[in-house]
Amino acid sequence: MGLQILWFILWGLLWAVYFMLDGFDLGSGILRNFLAKDDTERRIILHSIGPVWDGNEVWLITAGGATFAAFPATYASMFSFLYIPMLIILFSLIGRGVAVEFRNKDERQGWKSLWDWVMMVCSLVASFMFGLVFGNVFRGLSIGANGYEGTFGDLLNYYGLLTGLLFVAMFIVHGMLWVAVKTDGELSERAYKRAGAFWYALLVIAVLFLVANAFATKLYDNFLGHPVWIIVPALAVLCLLAVKLFLARGNDVEAFFASAATIVLVTFTGVIGLYPNLIPSRTDAAFSLTAFNSSSGHYTLTVMTIVAAIFVPIVIVYQILVYRLYRKRITREEVAEGSEFY
Repeated sequence: MGLQILWFILWGLLWAVYFMLDGFDLGSGILRNFLAKDDTERRIILHSIGPVWDGNEVWLITAGGATFAAFPATYASMFSFLYIPMLIILFSLIGRGVAVEFRNKDERQGWKSLWDWVMMVCSLVASFMFGLVFGNVFRGLSIGANGYEGTFGDLLNYYGLLTGLLFVAMFIVHGMLWVAVKTDGELSERAYKRAGAFWYALLVIAVLFLVANAFATKLYDNFLGHPVWIIVPALAVLCLLAVKLFLARGNDVEAFFASAATIVLVTFTGVIGLYPNLIPSRTDAAFSLTAFNSSSGHYTLTVMTIVAAIFVPIVIVYQILVYRLYRKRITREEVAEGSEFY
């Protein structure tokens, strides 16, 4: 039981880290066409995420791999019950990667504009679909004796759609703060100001999300039963407010880290509320997939724990080194035509 609980925690942590890291990539992609005023600024934004975006997606692979290895029944059910939105996410992430790599393969402006819009649409769709998927997981699916008894249309409920909007809003603010931190001059200032303005929209959506949880889900049951865990959503709210406070003080780096903490804490609010469920059933709790009835055997979890203890720190160190290497702000001069791949 101890290993099952450990991997439930790690499962939530891996998804939280992925959303925190790839969130600013996705947010930058969504706003890139509207934030940048010319091709040079669009290239600057692309340069800001170019060295790290594919490394950030390692955490998506790790989260998916952990789900497959630790909770194979949940993995199979997730890709079965949520097949259409998961497939849309896959195609969107592929499209985004292709857009990043193909944009500068041709100097024609029409070619570049095409891939700029592909990147924007794919980033937006992926962000929304991640929220839709996790919103429906938080809400619970219509799982019966014969498996999923709903349709794709059932996933488009108000709570799932609201969670999709929450993810998009969080990632947009996170992405604009990343651009503010990684660039300089007018672009950085523009991103900074728009992050502060869009923060109000995020606040409204976040409040609606917190209220909707009480009516559409059972996430609050665990918090009411164990009040000590209320500190997690409380910290999420404080971090969200801290984003605005740091922006008002002109502290873009602090605002970015407060945004990162908000995303992690929001994810963990959902994970704590789910426990011990991974995919709760709205039909009958007996059909819910939990950390205990969908997990691998003790031997598998033991081997996974050893492997994770060895390789996850290596990945963390590698990513820290990459972020440290590319920590400087990007200027217009650095992305002069032909100076870099992007």
